[in-house]
Amino acid sequence: MPKTIALVEDDAAIRENYIMALKAQGYSVNAYEDRPSAAEAFNHTLPDLAIIDIGLKDEIEGGFMLCQQLRGLSQTLPIIFFTARDNDVDTISGLRMGADDYLTKDISMAHLLARIAALFRRTDLLAAPTEQKDELKVGDLKVDVSRMTVSWQNQSVLLTVTEFWMLHALIKRPGHVKSRQQLMDESRMVVDDTTITSHIKRMRKKFVQLDSNFDHIDTVYGMGYRWQL
Repeated sequence: MPKTIALVEDDAAIRENYIMALKAQGYSVNAYEDRPSAAEAFNHTLPDLAIIDIGLKDEIEGGFMLCQQLRGLSQTLPIIFFTARDNDVDTISGLRMGADDYLTKDISMAHLLARIAALFRRTDLLAAPTEQKDELKVGDLKVDVSRMTVSWQNQSVLLTVTEFWMLHALIKRPGHVKSRQQLMDESRMVVDDTTITSHIKRMRKKFVQLDSNFDHIDTVYGMGYRWQL
């Protein structure tokens, strides 16, 4: 069964162009021109991945609202912001809301398709057989790689796919510093430093919400991050 991508784009010409390109890659595409129609559809059925513009008709932050809705429905659904808005404020806001990627519309179609394929490769692990259970335990942290689940002090930590692989990279060698480039490589991302920083902040916040004393993700200025024992 083909994977289903939800495309939320208010520009008809752009929307049709991307529908054709995505379908040519074998994806099933559900396209929406505004937030209300997409929101209603998501309440009934979730796609396998969502590509969302930020400004949608008269709602200048309609895409952000959709992202928040989707994250409320699923912590693991891959979400890509695909927008003309190229500034740090919007990028950071989008990633803090739980998007896995933030792309601007000046990238090539090939680039977009590659980023979609990379996200699907990571999420496919969720459906992979679990006969070979691969668990990591570091103090109060437990990570099941096969199931892509994380718990802290026996409480579930709901991480996005990107956050999961970044955490996995950090805890493989606790106490060792991972540079932003290493985190990018191991989480199979091609993003800038600001994006990595936003993912780390969001991930740290999720642990703190469960444990106000949590302080195991250290920022090593000028170098990167490490999981502190």
